[in-house]
Amino acid sequence: MADKRASVSQSNKPARDNLLSRVGQVDPPDGVYSSVIEAIGNTPMVALDRLTEGIEGRVFAKLEYLNPGFSKKDRTALWMLREATRAGDLESGQTVVELTSGNTGTGLAIACRALGHPFVAVMSRGNSAERARMMAALGAEVVLVDQARTSEPGQVSGEDLALVEVRTRKICRERGGFRADQFTLPSIVAVHRDKTAQEILRQTEGDFDAFCDFVGSGGSFAGCATAFREYRADIRCYLVEPAGAAVISGEELVKPRHVIQGGGYSRDDLPALRGVKIDGCLTVTDDDAAQMTRRLAAEEGIFAGYSSGANVAAALQLLKGAHAGGTFVVLICDSGLKYLSTDLWTALSE
Repeated sequence: MADKRASVSQSNKPARDNLLSRVGQVDPPDGVYSSVIEAIGNTPMVALDRLTEGIEGRVFAKLEYLNPGFSKKDRTALWMLREATRAGDLESGQTVVELTSGNTGTGLAIACRALGHPFVAVMSRGNSAERARMMAALGAEVVLVDQARTSEPGQVSGEDLALVEVRTRKICRERGGFRADQFTLPSIVAVHRDKTAQEILRQTEGDFDAFCDFVGSGGSFAGCATAFREYRADIRCYLVEPAGAAVISGEELVKPRHVIQGGGYSRDDLPALRGVKIDGCLTVTDDDAAQMTRRLAAEEGIFAGYSSGANVAAALQLLKGAHAGGTFVVLICDSGLKYLSTDLWTALSE
């Protein structure tokens, strides 16, 4: 077997560029990868036939938690760095800075380590401790920002996010850093349009009726919805939001603090969603998201986080109603390992 090992450092731009050139291949390379970032993507799809037993219809789940950083945000992180490097916006060895709830930060920690960039992750203390520990273990400098006085641990509000944004901008100015802004960079949509959605279409042979996706930055919804409609105009695409914080659907904000981490930040102005057709918005309660996440683990062996449970719960809402007999695709966004200290799992061991 040929030795494909590669060394990438701040001063080794040719090796860095060579590694980036291999990222995004339709098929994974044969043999030994030169870096873990080549293992990002090409995640499997599983039919949730145990969960849907007795229900007319099916749900196909794409296991994004099997990416190296245990979430779909590995794709986002790598693509932001890849496209910024190609555009000349990210220089060799430049510090990368980003606001994160933990998943994008984990992906950036992995990609930055492989590509030779120092990385500073800025995160609210309201997110689970596992996320901060994982990023630090992967070489990130983690800056934790105290929550607003009215906030509760484990429930990150839009107010908390605003505090993190202020700190992120300050650090970026002080360090001369590149802001890997997961809310505004067009690459957050492009990676899901060109990669995630294409994998789904190949795996299902395009034979599904609808797609549900919990909204964080909006990138995975926008990218997948765009690609699906280009493939077949009648595929329906639904946004999923937390009950009480469904501002994109036009509802009044009555519960800014919810347990579904990584989204539902009370933002109705997400750049990724501009111009993207949304067929409907579904809401999921904290309890329904938690119960479905636990069912995913117990019945399907899929150990996921809250947003994955929310996606499946939303799909089942429609299979029991307007889309009875249909086939839905959902993303299993991240791993349950990132929530071990939260009520999602601690209640099961008490």
